Amino acid sequence: MTVEQNVLQQHSQKHQQTLLNQLREVTGTTDIQLLQQALQVSNGDLAEAVAFLTEKNAKVPQQDETTYYQTSQVSGDRYISVGSQADSNVIDLTGDDKDDLQRAIALSLAESSRAFRETGITDEEQAISRVLEASIAENKASLKRTHTEVWSDSPNPHDRKRIDNCPVGLKNVGNTCWFSAVIQSLFNLLEFQRLVLHYSPPARVDDLPRNQKEHRNLPFMQELRTLFSLMVGSKRKYVDPSRAVEILKDAFKSSESQQQDVSEFTHKLLDWLEDAFQMKAEEDGEEDKPKNPMVELFYGRFLAVGVLEGKQFENTEMFGQYPLQVNGFKDLHECLEAAMIEGEIESLHSAENSARSGQEHWFTELPPVLTFELSRFEFNQALGRPEKIHNKLEFPSMLYMDRYMDRNREITRIKREEIRRLKEHLTLFQQRLERYLSYGSGPKRFPLADVLQYAMEFASSKPVCTSPVEDIDSSAPPGGTTGLQLPSQSLPEQDSLAPAESSGSASGPASTVTAAQQQRAPIHKPFTQSRLPPDLPMHPAPRHITEEELRVLEGCLHRWRSEVENDTRDLQESIKRIHRTIELMYSDKSMLQVPYRLHAVLVHEGQANAGHYWAYIYDPHQRCWMKYNDISVTKSSWEELVRDSFGGYRNASAYCLMYINEKKPFLIEEEFDKETGQILSGMDKLPPDLKQYVKEDNELFDKEIEEWNALQARKAQQEKLALATAAAAASSTSISSSSPQPMSIDCSPPDNTAPQQDPEYMEQPSPTNDSKHLQEDTERAICRATAEQEERSPEALLNAALKLEYARLLRFAQEDTPPENDYRLQHVIVYFLQNQAPKKILERTLLTQFADRNLAFDERCKSIMNVARAKLDLITPEEVNMDEYEIWHQDYRNFRETTIFMITGLELFHKTKYMEALIYLIYSYQYNKELLSKGLYRGHDEEFLGHYRRDCLLKLNEQAAAMFESGEEPEVTTGLGIMNELVVPCIPLLLVHDTERDLLAVEDMRNRWCSYLGQEMEANLQEKLTDFLPKLLDCSTEIKSFHDPPKVPAYSTLELCERFGRIMNTLSKVVNHGR
Repeated sequence: MTVEQNVLQQHSQKHQQTLLNQLREVTGTTDIQLLQQALQVSNGDLAEAVAFLTEKNAKVPQQDETTYYQTSQVSGDRYISVGSQADSNVIDLTGDDKDDLQRAIALSLAESSRAFRETGITDEEQAISRVLEASIAENKASLKRTHTEVWSDSPNPHDRKRIDNCPVGLKNVGNTCWFSAVIQSLFNLLEFQRLVLHYSPPARVDDLPRNQKEHRNLPFMQELRTLFSLMVGSKRKYVDPSRAVEILKDAFKSSESQQQDVSEFTHKLLDWLEDAFQMKAEEDGEEDKPKNPMVELFYGRFLAVGVLEGKQFENTEMFGQYPLQVNGFKDLHECLEAAMIEGEIESLHSAENSARSGQEHWFTELPPVLTFELSRFEFNQALGRPEKIHNKLEFPSMLYMDRYMDRNREITRIKREEIRRLKEHLTLFQQRLERYLSYGSGPKRFPLADVLQYAMEFASSKPVCTSPVEDIDSSAPPGGTTGLQLPSQSLPEQDSLAPAESSGSASGPASTVTAAQQQRAPIHKPFTQSRLPPDLPMHPAPRHITEEELRVLEGCLHRWRSEVENDTRDLQESIKRIHRTIELMYSDKSMLQVPYRLHAVLVHEGQANAGHYWAYIYDPHQRCWMKYNDISVTKSSWEELVRDSFGGYRNASAYCLMYINEKKPFLIEEEFDKETGQILSGMDKLPPDLKQYVKEDNELFDKEIEEWNALQARKAQQEKLALATAAAAASSTSISSSSPQPMSIDCSPPDNTAPQQDPEYMEQPSPTNDSKHLQEDTERAICRATAEQEERSPEALLNAALKLEYARLLRFAQEDTPPENDYRLQHVIVYFLQNQAPKKILERTLLTQFADRNLAFDERCKSIMNVARAKLDLITPEEVNMDEYEIWHQDYRNFRETTIFMITGLELFHKTKYMEALIYLIYSYQYNKELLSKGLYRGHDEEFLGHYRRDCLLKLNEQAAAMFESGEEPEVTTGLGIMNELVVPCIPLLLVHDTERDLLAVEDMRNRWCSYLGQEMEANLQEKLTDFLPKLLDCSTEIKSFHDPPKVPAYSTLELCERFGRIMNTLSKVVNHGR
């Protein structure tokens, strides 16, 4: 056998054993022959093998003998399945003979080995190719999507421009959020980043035989280098990783597309990188075994110490990602303890040679980057599909690995034995405490201290001498009153029934009352009496009890209760003390020498067969956590990480933890210039070839921005020209239709002066409802000024009218109004006053109101109008900043437009036209938020608008879900169309501000659709659901492009106020009715 054949065979054996371990763990089947048969039938496809075993309903044989746990051989797979249970007939692998393993898997190995020799591709790699095929297909399909869908770029390059030195995101090119999470976690390991950026292919690469592996690894490394260089120096907010994904896709050939575990991708990625660096290391190194930087960085070793029926063994294993089971454990240390100890611990280090079996794992060498793979998926044999484990699992930000090191084996065993003893005591104390806290023999249990207290309260109650039923007539109707109503109020007893003894005799007159009736105690009537009778006991009480009995009983009960409370307190304190002792068991300095700091947490949200991935990565320079969610990179916090990663809350939880050795700072240290000693940053970190590549890409992006700016400038110029043309046409129409009455040349400015620039709600060219509304207010102020002012000159009347109008509007601005009446809509001055506009802006705006040409219906108003226009003409730019003046009026125009959007959306919502209402509610909320950013009274109540925006999305989600549940093809298509075109693009709007109610609404929508994963449905529905869920579960807060805002008509002030009041009044009635 040649060296190459030997290497290939060992690799196939390693791969075959990995698949056997995974299949055993997923299905619970321990029959090695059945597992091998499943792998042969499925040609190495794990999903098909699971399906084969499920369809066959394979029975696991009962094992009478104690099973034992074994690891792979010394040269076995780095990605071992730690903690897998072997079959009772398993071949002994504890010896040095490797032929046993070869014989055990000979049947399946022949097929896998032949395929690998022919193509260089393993079955595992072929399985992963299906994920990549699906991703590329999704990416190509995204090119055909409309601009309203999730994966599209914003047409405005400024939205895609990187801000300062913010980390660069990765575009989701079609279900590749898993790729982004893994790559970002590795990229932020600066040592790994440097290794990739400065990687150069072997110089003699052209002379090497270009097999499949080299054909895959070297181009992938080059694409990874270019991707990393863009993430370092790009001016873009996010970059496109399609070319790297294309390389991965081209490396595999498969016609199927099934979802695989993302951890498989991480395994193979490290394999590919290791192979690429190994080729370079073999060329550069002169040693027999040149060092591979990937192995040095990510791989460690542990020692497996075990005993099988008296036979001891020790094996050294290499590992990369260390797998941990989640189910049944509360924190990471419990998971590690369970993974490190298998079987009966006592037999491993006891003097006796017992028949019991087991093994321990002890780390001999930990990698600088320690990665834990959390197994959160299990196969449900009853349902025939995988399920996600949502259990809560806590993990620390600083992990001390001393207790798992081989050098601390003896002291750890002592501490484990002590912890075992303490837990036995803890269990005993907890059982005793439970007897105190849940006392009783029936189905209902109560705390014993409370039982004694209740007994004391009963004994201390006022004794009664009658039965609780003696004073209630059994013939009385419910309520304790008779059907006979007497007008007399002097005999209240007549409201009650006659005594029982009279019921059998002839009834006497209604007014007859016997002595027995008069002496009987009155009955409590809860609906007619305002308080309880003083002699009616509140609680049951003893019939007869003497003072001596009560004194003795109270003394006993007091003493017993005190004793019980003391016992309970002692037990609780003992339990706390034991918990504290266990927590501090490894806190001594000798067990805090191997610190590992949490570097990255990879999170999955969703179910087993659909979901979304993102990563939390610690930035040691800013000392904060960053959230990498595809193209979105934002600052986060430990609290947010805990909420999304521990599990047990929503459907999100960590599936991979990446820790780094705290004592090896080179992992995250920046690179320094050797000559200047300065930290290298940005483009300076790149080698010359990559620097040129990034420079060219940045130039392309700069050119795109320039072209966009030029296009927007042309559009703005065209709009400005169109507005000017329209204004000129409107002005000429106004002049031609006005009265031929001559204007006063002395004090009236020309028609093309300042008033033409004033807002349309202040002055309109024709007497519309809006101008009539302002005209009436102005004329009313002039009339009052004329009546109150002694001096009748036009200027004096104008000043008086201005003061009166200002006082009226000031009262409106200061008045508390109901929700259906907003004075800001009635007059711009009210809006300005509430938002503290400058005095000069207020004065010019009021003058504009009195300079309206429509006031010239009599000589008095005409003269005042002319004076106002003359005053406007005399105002210089130094007195009133016209730019500021226009900004204030533009804000008011925006406020009115936002109100129209809001009113229209609310009216449609009230009519249950949710699809039409959504677009108006979305834009009203966004525009309103922009207004509120300038001041509290610039817009409407944000919470009010947010409520209806959120409620509209929930209503649409319910409609779409109901359509999907119908199963009818047109209904299903319509429902998914609603989700894809309306609901999904709006979800980032709810996530971006992270308000609790919006987050809960998003979670409700997602849970509704995720609930279908556990239901039986037709294949075409399952396919559509699987395609749709990743879009819904995308947690990116990046605002995607959306429909253009609808065109809204202009409304007069009167009509706007009426519509606003009508819809607000209607909604308030609906809310009150709901309450």
